[in-house]
Amino acid sequence: MSSSDSVDSIVPDSEHRGLIASLPQLPRDLAQLARFDRPIGWWLLFWPCVVGVWLSGAGWQLGTLAWLLLGAIAMRGAGCVYNDIADAQLDRKVARTASRPIASGRVSRRTAWIWLVALCLVGLVVLLQLPLLAQGIALASLVLVAAYPFMKRITWWPQAWLGLTFNWGLLVGWAAFAHGSWLPAIVVYLGCVAWTIGYDTIYALQDREDDALVGIRSSALRMGANVKRGVALFYGAALVLWTLGFWLLRGDWVAWITLVPVGWHLAWQVLSLDESDPANPLHRFRSNRMAGFLLAIACFIVGNAGV
Repeated sequence: MSSSDSVDSIVPDSEHRGLIASLPQLPRDLAQLARFDRPIGWWLLFWPCVVGVWLSGAGWQLGTLAWLLLGAIAMRGAGCVYNDIADAQLDRKVARTASRPIASGRVSRRTAWIWLVALCLVGLVVLLQLPLLAQGIALASLVLVAAYPFMKRITWWPQAWLGLTFNWGLLVGWAAFAHGSWLPAIVVYLGCVAWTIGYDTIYALQDREDDALVGIRSSALRMGANVKRGVALFYGAALVLWTLGFWLLRGDWVAWITLVPVGWHLAWQVLSLDESDPANPLHRFRSNRMAGFLLAIACFIVGNAGV
């Protein structure tokens, strides 16, 4: 950002609210590394897990979902630590991320790696609670996770890779309980990938100026002046794919009605998106916690209600 007004308008990368704000420096930095102060990330990782379990028709499965929630929190944290280790040099050049613990020098890379391993051990405990097939599918996601921090260096669409990664839990949840065709789950998964491209493009609006200066690529930069149209296109594709997935599962058009609330919510995001207000994109991005909840409810109805 070139002017003081621009700097003042930056949405902070970490807000240090509540319990985390009261922690001593090192625990606070570790919590910030894992983004424990920003729960939207693990919500967006958790809801696809719920979608997979509920779409399978296995019922509530609250015990399994509790384990998956713990896994989402731990592995999202591990992914963020790994991302910050890989991106430390870039983070120092971006106003919103320059104060991150590794980029600022408050936490050493060695300490960050130890914290990363600790979080992964929690993820391992969760993994062992799942059936063998689900364990194998979950482990396959590590390839996606390992490659993600480098996507912004080689493609204008790192959001697409994030979509493949963040929604992998849907396939894990489905594998834990489903016994039928995988096609409905795969189609709904692809719809979630399109949804992620849309909401992470909104998130990337915060960093467009700095990203352009330091050479980081993003869908928000690629779309240029057509961000709203682009987000609308990906949200529309998500709804089409979710509709198709529901049809493949039930062959019942009535099930599509369950997608009306999430469709309405996504339309509100696009119509109310204001790129000139730094706080607006972040608010719209965070509102996808509700979008994920509405999609999960739709999947529960479609997967568990009698045809």
